Order: sequence, then structure tokens, then C-alpha cells
Amino acid sequence: MVQWKGVYPALTTKFTPDDKLDFKLFEKNLNAQLEAGVEGVILGGTLGEASVLSSEEKFDLVKFAVDKVAGKVPVVMNIAEGSTREAVKLATDAEKFGAKGLMLLPPMRYKSDHRETVTYFKAVASASSLPIMIYNNPVDYKIEVTLEMFDELAEVPSIQAIKESTRDVTNVTRLKNRFGNRFKILCGVDTLAMEELVLGADGWVAGLVCAFPQETVAVYKLVKAGRINEALKIYRWFMPLLELDIHPKLVQYIKLAEQEAGIGSETVRGPRLTLVGEERERVLRIIREGIKTRPKL
Repeated sequence: MVQWKGVYPALTTKFTPDDKLDFKLFEKNLNAQLEAGVEGVILGGTLGEASVLSSEEKFDLVKFAVDKVAGKVPVVMNIAEGSTREAVKLATDAEKFGAKGLMLLPPMRYKSDHRETVTYFKAVASASSLPIMIYNNPVDYKIEVTLEMFDELAEVPSIQAIKESTRDVTNVTRLKNRFGNRFKILCGVDTLAMEELVLGADGWVAGLVCAFPQETVAVYKLVKAGRINEALKIYRWFMPLLELDIHPKLVQYIKLAEQEAGIGSETVRGPRLTLVGEERERVLRIIREGIKTRPKL
């Protein structure tokens, strides 16, 4: 059962040096997330390098994760497709292979209008009984899921949550004012997470959690317990690292952080390349400073 609250890591996909899925390293990171107390895991998102995974690889990851979490937390699969037909197929297959929820982006590549976007979401929802979180990220994906669209999507019981990545923290208040508790809201931008949690967001779809699971969960739990000053202390330490999440190379940056933290590897799949030169040194300085000054929880 997906509660759509708490910390949901957007897990990276681990690759071997010869470009196969690295299940052993994936499991090591997954175990670190579970030990930290995450409430669910998301596979095949932006951080999971969805655009370069085959459908077969996505489902291999889903089956593996479902087996390893053994019912402790729900496994959520991301769907980011250009075709309604393909998105519908992935939704039905995800359910078949044991996923407990879907994260759903608007159509890729084609910039759909209001009617097309709503129709797309409803088509995917009708193809599966899985609960759905709509991923609203107009900055990166160019389509905003507006309040008016959510008016129509509220009719669909399985559309239960919103990954709020508009970069506008006031959207949390707009959504709460308009819909009350109809939708769970999860912050999808690491650098705005504490702000949105204070404003009433129910959870955090996190990126740097991939390298720093304990600290991410601590911020969430402290905010929800009203221990704002304690949360703020960790959040201020965390911010230089969290800013790695809002760069076009977030995958490379966060994978490098996972490697430095001992629970991942910087190996990526083309067209991405691992970092080199001054850029790699600059990012490493940020990561290593964060590890060196890590707060005692």
C-alpha cells in the first residue's frame, strides 16, 4: 500500500563497467535506503537514467527491487513516454511485475495541450489499478500540470499524489487551498524540500538521499515532529550538496556522491559521460567537504 508520505528516493540505476545493470551495487544502495527508514523507492526516473533504459531493463530492476524489499516498502515505477500506447503498456506490465505504484510524467517530446495532457493521464490510469503520482516538472519537461488540469484529474481515484517540482513553493499552498487533502503532495526539488514540508507537503521525492539517506530522512522526520531548528541545522549543512540536484548533470553529480559515500558508482550510460577535469574536482570538493563535516544525528 502506497501512503505517499515520507522520503521516497529516486534511485539511480547502477551499471557495471561493461554497461550491464549492476544488481549487486543496486542492492547495496537499496539496503542503505531501507536502513535509513525511507517509505518507498522510485525506479526509472530522471536520476534512474530512464531515457537510456530498455523496458526490459526497467522491469528487471522492478522485479529485483520487489524481491529485495520483501514488502517492507512499496516499489514505484516511473513512466516517461512519448506515446500513450507505450505508457499504457508499461503501466499494465509494472503492475504484473509487482510494482505498487506509478510516477507519471506528461508526454515526452511532444508538447501536449491541456486536453491532450489530461486525456493521456486518464488513459494510463484506466489501464492499471495502481495508485499514481503525477510528476509536475515544467522546468525540465516543458509541460505544466495546472490547477485546472488537476480539477479534472481529481475525478480519477487512482491519481492520488503530486510530485511538486514547479520550483514555486507557493504551489503547495495553492494545491492545499484548492484540493484540501485530495492529493498527497511530495516535494520533488531537493533545495526546496524543507520549505515545502513546513508548508504542508506530505513527503519528499529526494535525489541526494541516494548518497545521504540518514540525513534526508532526519530532515523529514524532524520537520514533521515540529523540531524545526534541529532540522534547519542539518538542512543548512546539506544545502551545498542538495544543489547538485538542480543541475542538468544531476545524474553524474549524485552518482559521484554515491561513490564517495561508499554506496554507489559514478558509472553512467551514454550519451552521459563521467565527469572529468575542473568540473569533477569542483563537485568532488563539495561532496568531500559535506562528508567531512557530516552532522552527528
